Amino acid sequence: MRKILVTGANGQLGRCIKDAAANFPDLQFVFVSKETLDIENTALLKDYFRKNAFTHCVNTAAYTNVEKAESEPEKAFAINAEAVKNVATVCKENDVVLLHISTDYVFDGKKESPYVETDFTNPINVYGASKLKGEQYITEICNKYFIFRTSWLYSQYGHNFLKTVLKYAGEGKPLTITTEQTGTPTNANDLAKALLQIVTQDSTDYGVYHFSNRGETTWFGFAEEILALNEKLKDANLAKTNHYRTFAARPAYSVLDNSKIENLIPASTAGWKKSLETIIKNLSVNQ
Repeated sequence: MRKILVTGANGQLGRCIKDAAANFPDLQFVFVSKETLDIENTALLKDYFRKNAFTHCVNTAAYTNVEKAESEPEKAFAINAEAVKNVATVCKENDVVLLHISTDYVFDGKKESPYVETDFTNPINVYGASKLKGEQYITEICNKYFIFRTSWLYSQYGHNFLKTVLKYAGEGKPLTITTEQTGTPTNANDLAKALLQIVTQDSTDYGVYHFSNRGETTWFGFAEEILALNEKLKDANLAKTNHYRTFAARPAYSVLDNSKIENLIPASTAGWKKSLETIIKNLSVNQ
């Protein structure tokens, strides 16, 4: 039986993988948070892998605060690069397949068509640079790896754009959202399912992949669709701006081309509006 270690289990993607795991009864899972297994601790990590016969490791542990990373570059690189180096090393030593999550922010946003995996990387903020360094460590160390670059990840869990918009609108607070950036909102549940499909089909087509939902929009367009799908919030106070100041620079265009992953897992990427609608409906049922 395949035995999968999932790091960062308390994060939104880790929690989505827990939900998806119910549909993969032939897989054995070990979910760990930082409190259980700190991937920055090399000795602890090596010992944990020695004691467990893992076949796969899904690394969802990450420093994800794009704004704060600008003032905490050492912390961002410690988690997104150096800790990833630790994971890559123990995976190589134990012949474990590594599935790692990266970001569209490894690109500078100057392209005007969807990014493919071989496009030149040129991050313009600390977060993107730290994630790219993690990617580089993996490609240097591992033979058996899948790197998934994803974009604008959201879900029913944790802190994300979807939940922030719903919270502010629900409290009657005004929302001013930027039109400056174009990308693709991605449902973390869809990514979780794709990761586990890779495991079950024992794919050996290792390398870098792009995974997002299909289509593109701006953050304003994303917010607009969130509110349109929620009957109670259709009249929320939503305004657009083309100059929203942030501490971290953001790529103006970071749409990902999913052709490569679609060839590996056909029909794995849903349209972003359809996928968002699924989450909104589920949230309404559970409220």
